[in-house]
Amino acid sequence: MENNIDNRSLVSIICASYNSEAFIIDTINSVIGQDYQHWELLIIDDCSIDNTYEIMNKASQEDDRIKIFKNSTNIGSGHTRNVGIKNAKGKFLTFIDSDDLWEHNFLSTNIEFQKINACQFSFASYRRVDENLSEILSPFIVPNRVCYQDMLRTGSISCLTAFIDIEHLGKKYMPEIRKRQDYVFFLRYLKEIDFAYGIDAVLATYRIRKNSVSRNKISAMKAIWVVYRKYENFSIFRSMIFISIYAFY
Repeated sequence: MENNIDNRSLVSIICASYNSEAFIIDTINSVIGQDYQHWELLIIDDCSIDNTYEIMNKASQEDDRIKIFKNSTNIGSGHTRNVGIKNAKGKFLTFIDSDDLWEHNFLSTNIEFQKINACQFSFASYRRVDENLSEILSPFIVPNRVCYQDMLRTGSISCLTAFIDIEHLGKKYMPEIRKRQDYVFFLRYLKEIDFAYGIDAVLATYRIRKNSVSRNKISAMKAIWVVYRKYENFSIFRSMIFISIYAFY
């Protein structure tokens, strides 16, 4: 990427952190190592009780593109990401959690993809690994495109690879729930656009940690039920149909 930085569009990267002292420096370095360098990284610590905040604070002192925030109380990832969204100044908005990684061309590929395809919402494939970066599941290869109805059935868009042109689509915020807040967030955008478009190239690495909130499948299905009933206002019957399809996929 050799364009003059003044002609580039700023990318706001939101990183919610909690007790990630073992991983967060790798996450920060995967952002610093991007071949597209016109970004701001907003890291919001959700009251970690380890050394996460000290690590991110040191990183911010070494690179002024890194901006740090600290919640006064533990409020969960949705609220925490909203702090970042509120303070984001970029044309584009994307997310990376404090234990995940991007390929060096994640930002540039999404920007070029949106330019070529004249779209404002893209997402990419990603590998799935354990805490030591050993592959535990085959890479998740995303579909070519996803509409609102598709998302209700499959949840194909991950927070790790969603890339949104908020200059055109505007800022939206995540709901006040502890789980699946990103799912509701994506549905809100998909209600207003025809499709989000997938990049089949594997551009990120998702760490599945032993204590990950998303690993409890029963708990996750309960959270999906809340989304259908409370946020999408589906009837019980319609919710049962969609949650059956979602569980199948």
